[in-house]
Amino acid sequence: MMEMEKSLARKATKTQRERPAFHMRDSTKPQPWKLEGNPTETKKPRADISRMAYRKHPEPLKAPIPYAKGRDFHLKHVKGDLFSCPPTDALAHCISEDCRMGAGIAVIFKKKFGGVQELLMQKKTTGDCAVLKRDGRFVYYLITKMKVFHKPTYSSLKSSLEAMKMHIVRNEVKSLSMPRIGCGLDRLNWEQVSRMIEDLFKDTDIQITIYSL
Repeated sequence: MMEMEKSLARKATKTQRERPAFHMRDSTKPQPWKLEGNPTETKKPRADISRMAYRKHPEPLKAPIPYAKGRDFHLKHVKGDLFSCPPTDALAHCISEDCRMGAGIAVIFKKKFGGVQELLMQKKTTGDCAVLKRDGRFVYYLITKMKVFHKPTYSSLKSSLEAMKMHIVRNEVKSLSMPRIGCGLDRLNWEQVSRMIEDLFKDTDIQITIYSL
């Protein structure tokens, strides 16, 4: 009985020694994708490197295309009647939100081009720019104040000029004539306004002519 137990114990110990601790793949055994000429050859799956690279290093967003070329901008000052400018020039002047146009050069604009209701229907507010089209050219109304008896600020004038600039560039307007905007009855300083106009439009192709009497 004792001999039989000892024999079983020896067999169990031998079996434990022969049994591997864990299963390992034989690295020396050729893998299917490494067998040359194998009719059943398969390729080892590869990660999509391009996609991985994109996730880690996405391409930067493209810079927006400049909306103005800035090759031929020119600002000149002349003495004379604004309405003697070439008939192809766009025109501009300042008004209030209520479109009263009851004094100064605004009265002449009102008589020449009318369109008060058309302007009001555009519902522009201070800092915007209303537009009429007359005889093939644009007439810009810079909204620089709320009421006709108010005074504009440099900030409201700049915002109106920026709005006009957007329309000018989108519609490829090449020449613009206007008075010394904001510097008559509105009492802004012309040197400061002139610098503002130049700074805003220097990256465009437009020719601006300032008329004064």
